[in-house]
Amino acid sequence: MEKRKSTLERSPGFWAGMMFAAYGVIVALQLTNAVEGPAATLLYFLPIALLWPLYRSASALHRKTGTSSAAVRRYNQRFLLAALGYMLGLGIAVTLHNKFELSASALFAIAMLPVIPICGMIWAMARYLLEETDEYLRYRAVNASLAGLAVLLGLASFWGFLKTFDVAPHAPGWLAFPIWAGGMGIAQCWMSLRARSDDSAGDDMAGEA
Repeated sequence: MEKRKSTLERSPGFWAGMMFAAYGVIVALQLTNAVEGPAATLLYFLPIALLWPLYRSASALHRKTGTSSAAVRRYNQRFLLAALGYMLGLGIAVTLHNKFELSASALFAIAMLPVIPICGMIWAMARYLLEETDEYLRYRAVNASLAGLAVLLGLASFWGFLKTFDVAPHAPGWLAFPIWAGGMGIAQCWMSLRARSDDSAGDDMAGEA
């Protein structure tokens, strides 16, 4: 019973990290030809199962830290659906690309399968800022977004100069959104931990008084 409880209480960062790690392993297996054929295609769909514990842990964290609201719940649901569409679209696009010789127009069309859900995630974030009536929660969301943008700009500039001087390999452009989202998630976790630390310090001071 305790083991199940601890699993459900893991942070959203844990589940997001598990998801990125799973896709990293899948890409490595395909690049080394360790897995081929239908099994390789199936692997792209397996990490989708991690979306549910990610959604639950994010909702639990919001409730625990007092950062939950109706707008937050709607945002989590919209983002979950968009993330599901992204993973399905990515899996379908990779499968079609690997199995068929497609024309340029068809390749453009399948490239849109993961791109459209990404636009859905961006829309969900923008919609949240419009719907959130709590100024503190909106302030946190804006700061987290700016932190993610700072991580993306700094890393992209650093890698770009390395690439210019032939020190680093080419990095695909689609990494931009995951890097930004990852930076935003780290910032949100840091702000939650800081707020929890400040609350604990305030309680200690009140107890001493």
